[in-house]
Amino acid sequence: MGRFILTLDQGTTSSRAIVFDREGSIVSSGQVSFRQYYPKPGWVEHDPDQIWESQILAVEQALETIGPDDIGAVGITNQRETTVLWDRITGKPLHPAIVWQCRRTAHICDDLKSQGLEDYVRNTTGLLIDAYFSATKIKWILDSDPVIRDKAVRGEVCFGTVDSWLLYKLTGGRVHATDVTNASRTMLWDINRMCWDERLLRILDIPRSVLPEVRDSSGFFGEAEIMGRKIPVTAVAGDQQAALFGQTCYSPGDIKNTYGTGCFILCNTGDRKVVSESGLLTTVAYSISGKPAYALEGSVFNAGSAIQWLRDEMGMISKASECDELAEQVGDCNGMYFVPAFTGLGAPYWDMYARGAAVGMTRGTTRAHFARAVLESLAYQSRDVIEVMRSDSGVDVTSISADGGASASNVLMQFQADILGISVVRPVNRESTALGAAFLAGLSAGMWSGFDELRSIRKTDRVFAPGMDDSRRDLMFRGWKKAVTCAGKWAEDENR
Repeated sequence: MGRFILTLDQGTTSSRAIVFDREGSIVSSGQVSFRQYYPKPGWVEHDPDQIWESQILAVEQALETIGPDDIGAVGITNQRETTVLWDRITGKPLHPAIVWQCRRTAHICDDLKSQGLEDYVRNTTGLLIDAYFSATKIKWILDSDPVIRDKAVRGEVCFGTVDSWLLYKLTGGRVHATDVTNASRTMLWDINRMCWDERLLRILDIPRSVLPEVRDSSGFFGEAEIMGRKIPVTAVAGDQQAALFGQTCYSPGDIKNTYGTGCFILCNTGDRKVVSESGLLTTVAYSISGKPAYALEGSVFNAGSAIQWLRDEMGMISKASECDELAEQVGDCNGMYFVPAFTGLGAPYWDMYARGAAVGMTRGTTRAHFARAVLESLAYQSRDVIEVMRSDSGVDVTSISADGGASASNVLMQFQADILGISVVRPVNRESTALGAAFLAGLSAGMWSGFDELRSIRKTDRVFAPGMDDSRRDLMFRGWKKAVTCAGKWAEDENR
């Protein structure tokens, strides 16, 4: 095999391609941003063709100095839940991709809840009924366009999360498949029997023929045609499960937190499916050789996107790193809290109608306080999740592993340790999502022998220890909870 692994890391705001060597080090990379579309309040769309084009451009950038002959295998990791429907014959998208953040299907979710399906959905799929997941997005597209529905009934439509879309395009339309981690995020996958659930398909009126074949996360998916060469695709995993794998969280109780567009906390529960009583999700962490491992997950919808909002919409900063620089100028937020519920609140609230709020401001509030409040909101949302994760899993959380773009912020990492009262461990290689997909691909391709070798590759950059006393920590967290109540149910009336 070639000397390197190529990871396609397709995210919510950009597509990246990263080449890793046997030591897990980055050899080269490429990144191309693409446009976000917001046609209505709470709606978020992507152009599937732009996703594909940006991904190919990123691959070409990454391989400028490394020929494709040196690539032994390809791993794919992707933004999850985002829904793409395309023509099975022509390969052309039939509708804009509905992004995981989009809230347009809230009314469909309300209808499912009114039918008393919440327990069935939770026990079958491990998920809660929410617009976050793919199932209601598929239904919305089919219901809104009779032409697409007719094509779907005739077996002429493919549904996929973004991994399936990329795999289809990479293989010239020969492969329509996904892996169990992505399937488990659709609200259509039975995590107990490991198959598509026929009852939910009937209730949502989704033809079985649109769904992809589901495979292990690590294994042969097909041959990608890249720069004139065929290279085996040997791994597919949703971005957060890939990050868990890249952080080498292979033992029950291992926890990671990824600070990306959203903020996602996963706890490995091994072969045990833990059903949450507190709004967490039960999901498939990965599957190798037909043996799935499970995880508890808390999903925060808006994290790094709040920093982007400060930059792009508010103009308070000119680059993301400036948020950290501003926050360092003040020791606290001067009583201000910011709740970034732009597209609702995820775990543990699951409030589709929440909207963003900034509270506690005075004439003494400055741009620096605002920047710090945005950073601190990521840590508060993480504490919301980890508190219920402790109670649901029975795990005594003593530290968490951090990765993702915002983990570069020392201010955020220190405040995260302070507000949690536990250590936060940041690895040298913070590209854990891409690395996890590379690890999964390399295991299948024979580059690495197993978990022990992968653990030896991961290196720690810094450990942030808590330095805040309990009374101060509890006081600040009570203020956060009060702020969340201001944001809750804000848009409920206008969506009915």
